[in-house]
Amino acid sequence: MSAPQVYAATTTPNPKSSWFLVPSASLDKSRFVIKVLEVLLSFTAFILEEVVLSCVSCSALYFFEFVSCTAFLFTLLLLILLSTTLHTRVGITCWPSLDFVYTGLIAVLFLIASIVFSSDNGNTTVEKCAVAFGFIATLLFFVDLAMFWRSHGFPFRKDGKAESSNGVPPAEVEKLNTPAAVGQ
Repeated sequence: MSAPQVYAATTTPNPKSSWFLVPSASLDKSRFVIKVLEVLLSFTAFILEEVVLSCVSCSALYFFEFVSCTAFLFTLLLLILLSTTLHTRVGITCWPSLDFVYTGLIAVLFLIASIVFSSDNGNTTVEKCAVAFGFIATLLFFVDLAMFWRSHGFPFRKDGKAESSNGVPPAEVEKLNTPAAVGQ
């Protein structure tokens, strides 16, 4: 018997071994699209802010630069981790909580940065466009947060279920050898 005949039935490819995991428990298709748009809009806001040639009060510009760059880089990282198998290799088990807190924090920071930059800029077209993309990205971060809450609920609620503690099982509630059980 030749080798292909012996191994043909057992070496079929596994369709579940794909590296791309959308939809998954961590990220559904609609939130994946929203996160891609968040990455693109925050990157566009960052690039437009970088094109500004001069600033009247540069602190607002620098704060907007920091927030838009942070939103772009960390949202891209989160998107890559949650949509591939890489999130299983990082050692973090609380991805829903991390995603919820990160998205909420960036939404608030982007809102503050966009408001501050819109109130304190040189009124050039590039600055106005950067602010507009900042507000649109902010809106998408809030939409992402609402979609997460609608589909997964609040990730920190205490509803009687044992919460994950990074791989450590919850402590036993009742001991096996209690004095009442030993005497019977």
